Order: sequence, then C-alpha cells, then structure tokens
Amino acid sequence: MSLVRRAQQWGTMARVWHLYDAKWQDPFESAPLIIKYLKGLYKPIYHPMNDCGDHVVVINSKDIALRGDDWTKRVYFHHTTYAQGATWTLAWELHKKNKTMIVQKAVYHGMKGNLQRRHTMQRLHIFEDDKVPEDILKNINNQIKQLRPIPVRLDHIPQEEIDKFPRVIKYPEDYVLR
Repeated sequence: MSLVRRAQQWGTMARVWHLYDAKWQDPFESAPLIIKYLKGLYKPIYHPMNDCGDHVVVINSKDIALRGDDWTKRVYFHHTTYAQGATWTLAWELHKKNKTMIVQKAVYHGMKGNLQRRHTMQRLHIFEDDKVPEDILKNINNQIKQLRPIPVRLDHIPQEEIDKFPRVIKYPEDYVLR
C-alpha cells in the first residue's frame, strides 16, 4: 500500500474533534447536526455497526434559545428508581440548576434507537461558557457552522452605522411625542 493511500485511510478512520457554538441556537434543531458528527454519518465509511464517530465540543450552552414559551411549557421527567421518586422539571428550572443538561438531553433523545447511544454520548463534551480546558482545545480541528445567525444587539451597533442608515421620516426639531 502506498504512503498516500495509507494516509488517506488513516484520515478517514481518525477521530476528528469538532467545535459547535450553541449561543442563540435551539438545542432541538442543533441536536441532529451534532448527532451527525457524533455518529460519523458524514464519513464515507459509515455503517450502523461501525463505531467511526467523532468528538463534539459544545460551548456557550448557557445562552441557548428555546422557541416560544418552551421555557415554561417543556417538562423533563426524572425517576430516582425509588417509590414515588418521579419528578417533572420545567425547562427553565433545569437550565437554572445545570446549564448543560438541556443540550445533553436533546442530543441523547435524538439518538433514540441507537444501541451504542451511551457509548456515543461519551464523545460529547458540553461547556456552559467558552472556557474550554487546554487539553481539549488543542485537539479541536474543525468548527461546525451554526444553524441560525446570531442577532446583533442594538447597543452593539456603532453610532456611525446608525447615522448612515437611511431614514424614512425626519421629524422636525420641535416635534413632541405624546
């Protein structure tokens, strides 16, 4: 086997580390994208019985965005396996307790039917902010594009850009708002 062919094969079989920024992203829309990289679905050698998935590092999980009133309506179930140990927790309560749990549960639920789900989840690394340990950061060599663009806050737009924006109406100086 030639050196080039061997390098191609090694590159195909190697585990790649991907970075995904969850800021202002819906975790339930992001989960299928993250799962695609965790399971290795994008690789040409993928097979359901083959463990060829990659590592995914998710940052800024404290800044996720849920649709509509999902913060108050979405409920998570947990059972302690003891008698009367069932609890239901609202999304905002769960996020207040643990900033990474909603993203983790969305990805875990998205892999339903996967026999290697628990093993695959060990390659998912979630951080609530952008402070990633140095040993993990040096392994990252790819970034997953966000699904939605992050909106710019009005107080972050420079004054020159606001002044250049075309006006529809110019109010007179003596105009009074009621």
